[in-house]
Amino acid sequence: MRLRAGSLAGTDAAGRAIAAVLEPGDVVLLTGDLGAGKTALAKSIAAALGVTEPVVSPTFTIVREYEGRIPLVHVDVYRLDHPNDADDLALDELLDEGRIVLVEWGERISASLPADRLEISLDPGPADDARDLTVEARGSSWSPRRATLDAALQAATPDVAVLS
Repeated sequence: MRLRAGSLAGTDAAGRAIAAVLEPGDVVLLTGDLGAGKTALAKSIAAALGVTEPVVSPTFTIVREYEGRIPLVHVDVYRLDHPNDADDLALDELLDEGRIVLVEWGERISASLPADRLEISLDPGPADDARDLTVEARGSSWSPRRATLDAALQAATPDVAVLS
């Protein structure tokens, strides 16, 4: 599904809609250029999961963990020099502990992550603070939830339009 979030409020609404469908063990890849809104979307997802502490980009620490109704692991692999460096992050352990794992720049280590995942690509939209999002649910765990995810995204307001 392709969406346009016309403002930061729209990005927040989309993130909250996505979070409503997430379950323990889910992996979410966020992709897009610098400034595309990956961290803004991550903050919205975290807030909807009940995270109360400030969510910041883990660019330098690489991994941050947050407590919410479902624990959240926020990973940023921008600074990894090589995809094999992902092995040092112990992602297998993080994935096995019933958390949601959200990976910024996830395309860089996609081969190290489960094929069963939610992929969200963000691109700058036509106006300041506007973002175009492409949301793709992949794998068997998403098959029964795909319609729920689509409905949640279609109902997301304010300022979210379905493009396709």
